[in-house]
Amino acid sequence: MTERPVKQSAPSRAGADSDAATRPPLAERIQARLNNAAKEHKANANRDSKPASKPKLDGRPTRRARLRMSRIDPWSVMKTSFLLSIAFGVVTVVSVLMVWSVLGAAGVWESINQTVQDVLGGQQSTTFDIQNYVGTSRVLGFTMLVAVIDVVLLTAIATLGAFLYNMAAALLGGIEVTLTEDDR
Repeated sequence: MTERPVKQSAPSRAGADSDAATRPPLAERIQARLNNAAKEHKANANRDSKPASKPKLDGRPTRRARLRMSRIDPWSVMKTSFLLSIAFGVVTVVSVLMVWSVLGAAGVWESINQTVQDVLGGQQSTTFDIQNYVGTSRVLGFTMLVAVIDVVLLTAIATLGAFLYNMAAALLGGIEVTLTEDDR
């Protein structure tokens, strides 16, 4: 069953009635879509069959292409993963800075200092300050170190993944992808 083109009319009451007369009922349209999806699924499953293509509104059938990704360029993967891992590192540093600032503004550090002072013995432990151990500068320094290590590791792992994919694709043929032209 092929879809009929829908008339475009003014948004008046009479125009809505004429559209309803030219379009099939909703149940038929849904059934037609399900049948087309089933045909397309069968065509994708069977390599030797011709693709089940429905005609577009202008009368041409929908174009489909079966492609195989047989090689990934490791250099482009390395560049892309390096850029994305740098962006991930920047997001990590900024998010840790924001969380640490919110904790400081909420008074968490003073509360921890007061709790430690109460537990250790009142006024004699006034020299304890949690900021000396987990201050903003130390935490940000550690976060930047972790971000730099992540940049190196993520870039190396992605590049190694591209090499491994190329080796596997040489043996097995790669990944098959079916592309279909959009109906719009």
